[in-house]
Amino acid sequence: MGIEHRFDIPFIAAMALREKQIQQNYRPIIAVHKWFARRPGTLFRGLTLAEFGDRPLRDAFFTANDFPGRVVCDPFMGGGTPLLEANRVGCDVLGFDINPMAAWIVREEIEHLDLGAYRQTADRLLATLTTELGDLYLTDCPLYGDRDVPVKYALWVKTLDCTNCGKQFDLFPGYLIGDDTRHPLNVLACHACGELNEVADLDKPGACHACDAALRVEGPAKRNRCACPSCGHVNRYPLGEGRPLGHRLFAIEYTNPKRRAKHKGRFFKKPDARDLARMATAEARWNAITPRFAPETEILPGDETDRLHKWGFQRYRDLFNARQLLGLERSCELISAVNDERVRHALATNLSDLLRYQNMLCRYDTMALKSLDIFSVHGFPVGLVQCESNLLGIVSESGASVGSGGWTNIIEKYAKAKRYCDAPFEVRQNGKGKVTVPVHGEWIGETKPGSRSRKVTIRCATSTEADLAPGSLDAVFTDPPYFGNVQYGELMDFCYAWLRSLVSHDAEGFDRISTRSPNELTGNQTQERGLEHFAAGLAQVYAKAARALKPAGPLAFTFHHNKLEAYHAVGVAILDGNLTCTAALPCPAEMGGSIHIHGTGSSIVDTVFVCRVLPEHVPEVPAFGALHDMVAAELDQLRAAGMKPTAGDVRCIVYGHVTRLAVLTLLPDWDVSASMRDKLTLFGKVVDGLGDTAALIGRLSPAPATKKDSGKDRTGVKTADGASV
Repeated sequence: MGIEHRFDIPFIAAMALREKQIQQNYRPIIAVHKWFARRPGTLFRGLTLAEFGDRPLRDAFFTANDFPGRVVCDPFMGGGTPLLEANRVGCDVLGFDINPMAAWIVREEIEHLDLGAYRQTADRLLATLTTELGDLYLTDCPLYGDRDVPVKYALWVKTLDCTNCGKQFDLFPGYLIGDDTRHPLNVLACHACGELNEVADLDKPGACHACDAALRVEGPAKRNRCACPSCGHVNRYPLGEGRPLGHRLFAIEYTNPKRRAKHKGRFFKKPDARDLARMATAEARWNAITPRFAPETEILPGDETDRLHKWGFQRYRDLFNARQLLGLERSCELISAVNDERVRHALATNLSDLLRYQNMLCRYDTMALKSLDIFSVHGFPVGLVQCESNLLGIVSESGASVGSGGWTNIIEKYAKAKRYCDAPFEVRQNGKGKVTVPVHGEWIGETKPGSRSRKVTIRCATSTEADLAPGSLDAVFTDPPYFGNVQYGELMDFCYAWLRSLVSHDAEGFDRISTRSPNELTGNQTQERGLEHFAAGLAQVYAKAARALKPAGPLAFTFHHNKLEAYHAVGVAILDGNLTCTAALPCPAEMGGSIHIHGTGSSIVDTVFVCRVLPEHVPEVPAFGALHDMVAAELDQLRAAGMKPTAGDVRCIVYGHVTRLAVLTLLPDWDVSASMRDKLTLFGKVVDGLGDTAALIGRLSPAPATKKDSGKDRTGVKTADGASV
């Protein structure tokens, strides 16, 4: 068998670890559009080469490979990583996802694009926007007296009208705008006059240079309460009931190209009269038009979206200010007028991805001094201080983008992603440095001049209803939903509401008002989907995939979860699919510093379950006692790859092996016809009867880190904005 014998844990783990630190440098293709929890491309390249190739992975990985006639399916394609990697090495690919945004994104990733035509049209779009809206993104530099320099970020604080005296006041959780990590001094807003002050010591900030009031670091808004500074009445927030809080522009970070070389640090200012007049102009211009594209779509109830309802947001349009709405609407108008359908779709995808930074839920990272896009955590964070990025983007004299979240950033990332399709590469470690290794002969797409075409089928459909002929698949590689995971459908509706207004007539699945579906295989309290629903859906898909696999073809999938019960569903699905589990391989799949998992005790290691159609002779079941040495050896291999496994990593690796043992134990007498509740109960009893899993994890886990060892917050994010996430 291929994967079981040729997969190289330390080699692939080392590659995956490096990739996940800065994934866009290793796999630029992911910059086509945001998707969540993308697994490393290097992992699925390793699985594909191990299964279909005949060379050691270390030899095959950095050279061209071609497997004509092989058919690879991903029934849960999400962002498309397994399909991209299989397509790149010449396989025909077939992908399904119930979410129309997933299907759209994967098509955009794979479909060929004339880069020259795209850049020419994108440049015209940007030039038109700059002519019409550029004046709204300028400010004056009070430090040097220069006028009309580019605004980088605009910072807004939420406001509230006092329920006692009626006066409006700010809801500052803190007055720190930026610390001294990447700026010479700390920057504080004065609570009394709003002027910005640079101070050396936050413990002794001193007095405001403008009004002499004592500067404060902590703000008055805490735990959804804030006292009115005029009458002292304690007000509660949020208001709910369709009443979003107001916003006030209180600070600007800008850039001054003429002074940048000699100026130390960043440029900050309190908005002046001209800045406020620009915002008034934007609001007047927005109110004067009848928009065709800005969505009136209602925000549906959900586990994540109910947070938006709590803060008074009822429609997706409510999540943007007037300047953002004006720029996004005009962008849509220009995109809709593009005649070339392929280029029009590319620019529509760009706009959808741009939305991540062009909304009033983005926050400002006070350490890194940059905007945090809405999906920096996998939810809808509602903070009290918001960051608005320059819609157009800023380009330095050297051609590099300054700041993030503008059209120039998105266009360049997309162009880089599509260049990678034509000329993919790998990044090899060379001592302490890295070397980019072109892989000539590989490419991503359906057709390329002078090359053999590949068949690519991407469907927005549930894979439980897919028409898969028996013996038609050489392999199934997938990253299935994780029970209780992020509500991708709820989050993607934010982008979908806009993209649908541009391309609904061109895209499969875009006739739906929402990307959500009751058939999603995630736990969801709002839709009352539990573990049985998850297990039943997974079992249906695996059974259909197993019937479509050629003899001995693999179904390999990644999985990790904090709770052992979620693995029960995985094991039942394998058994219901008439599959046996031939291997459970560990591989890093997340970045340890990811904001959405930091401090949760979650693992960054997936188990790759390798399954094949049940053979005539059931494999021998390893003894539970053998797991200690087996897992210890794998932990050593991960350490050799440069990883420092945590207790959470050990837990998930052990859970993977215990699940495999339970599958092998239950294989001979498995009753597919039993109720899902009974099957889950039985699987749990067998797992419990194998041995003391908790004790095994305890013996293999590293000692808890001391406070001294734990070091600095790996996220580097100190937003101090009172975000509710």
